[in-house]
Amino acid sequence: MNKTALVVGASGIAGSNLAIELLQNGWDVYGLARSPQHDLPGLRPVAADLLDPASLTAALANVAPTNVFITAWLRQDTEAENIRVNASMVRNILAALSSKKSVRHVALVTGLKHYLGPFEAYASAGTLPETPLREEQPRLPIENFYYAQEDEVYAAAERDGFNWSVHRPHTLIGKAVGNAMNMGSTLAVYASICKETGRPFQWPGSQAQWQGVSDVTDARQLARQLVWAADTEAAYNTAFNIVNGDVFRWQWLWGRLANWFGVEAAGFDGTIRPLEAAIAGDSDLWREMAQRHGLAEPDLGRLASAWHTDLDLSRPIEVMTDMARSRKLGFTGYQSTEESFYDLFAQLRTERLIP
Repeated sequence: MNKTALVVGASGIAGSNLAIELLQNGWDVYGLARSPQHDLPGLRPVAADLLDPASLTAALANVAPTNVFITAWLRQDTEAENIRVNASMVRNILAALSSKKSVRHVALVTGLKHYLGPFEAYASAGTLPETPLREEQPRLPIENFYYAQEDEVYAAAERDGFNWSVHRPHTLIGKAVGNAMNMGSTLAVYASICKETGRPFQWPGSQAQWQGVSDVTDARQLARQLVWAADTEAAYNTAFNIVNGDVFRWQWLWGRLANWFGVEAAGFDGTIRPLEAAIAGDSDLWREMAQRHGLAEPDLGRLASAWHTDLDLSRPIEVMTDMARSRKLGFTGYQSTEESFYDLFAQLRTERLIP
């Protein structure tokens, strides 16, 4: 059976890695973004604005996907605006495809804020969940744009008769320039600045995160689960957590990341030291480093999203994720977290994004 994918948000961490996985598995792949990438052989770029229905209708006039993978979102100043904007994006893309009657499955990528709360109430008192996080845990009694996105998928599925899956990664580790949530690249940039200046590679987060058990999600692992769910009937109409499959403590991993860059690691010292403040004055330094080392991206803000890394690393509880639901259905993907970071760092260096 012919399988044609439309990857919404194909230039981001999740979408770009998913496009690679789909192409390697023989799919026809369209990649939709405001500024789609053109350097991935086999990917058919589609330029459109998800908030402009007319733009979507025109861009998708000759595209009839069997599968839609929604990996895009836009950060807003308030959760009310996050809900309005991000729900509209999902609603608009599915409405633009509705009349084609081609879509058989829609996959939506959200994340652990499903359990931890939105940015305005993230991992705060009164909303702290029990861990490990499990898919059957109920929604929190507060507004959350992930819930609004899910509801748009459910409504469109009822209208158009397609199946769906929801995928909830932890912090994504992978390459994407200009991404709003990018811990791996943020830590790579921070370590590079530390090496340049002789500063210690200082842990920025909480004691609970430093000492507690954690996990992350390699973007390649997420891509594998997305493709598995699209091809597995037993996975239809189900939500899945997705992490690497191992666990670690940052007090164990932090020194190893520092060693990769040849910098001095400094652990939790009793005080949260936000990374956003630590690199706030380094934009000019990074431009100088980019010129000196011949780097491809001189804009520090397009590589580092310190605000989001601080959000993750300052949580007052340890956070780890249960994957029993997809394991029981046959998903066997595994990825070493230490290698996730090293692979990313090597890729960033090869592509001249870090020195």
